[in-house]
Amino acid sequence: MMRLFVALPLPEELRERMGGFAGGLDNTRWVEPRNMHLTLRFLGELDGHQGRDMAAELSGIDVPAFDMELKGLGTFGSAKKVQALWVGVEGPEPLYRLQTKIEQAAQRIGLAGERRKFKPHVTIARFKGPPGRKLGDFLQAYGLFSSGPIYVDRFQLVSSQLTPKGPIYRVEAEYPLTPRPSEAEQGVG
Repeated sequence: MMRLFVALPLPEELRERMGGFAGGLDNTRWVEPRNMHLTLRFLGELDGHQGRDMAAELSGIDVPAFDMELKGLGTFGSAKKVQALWVGVEGPEPLYRLQTKIEQAAQRIGLAGERRKFKPHVTIARFKGPPGRKLGDFLQAYGLFSSGPIYVDRFQLVSSQLTPKGPIYRVEAEYPLTPRPSEAEQGVG
């Protein structure tokens, strides 16, 4: 059995920039920059057969490469119990098309459909308890964060091994997106 998810990798420079947010909040476990990604679909524990089927399904996905932008910060949870801190994503239509195709692939191999609506984000911290009164100031200070355009030309199937020090991620497979026509013509990519 392997714990798997499908994600978009992020440029190292951007992950390091977001890692710079770490600090100043109580009861917070910050995500290591090397582990930051945009989850497209959490698959859960899959046996070898399901994992191979999913890998085969993902290899058939055809979506053009696109630009997206990370923008703003927010939280998941309620005012009484904040669970996570995230950086938002201004997702263009191809991002949603890619996620929909991944969701359909997951259902074709027998996984239950995702009940929650896809809300693209990058988790940068999880809270083990109340983050304290500084959360509002933190969100105000970093709320205008913007990555600038990020070129997305691939997605990944990633395994996750949970450890007491945090998850260990390993890229199991990588899938290229279709290059833009001008790139294909010029041999760029």
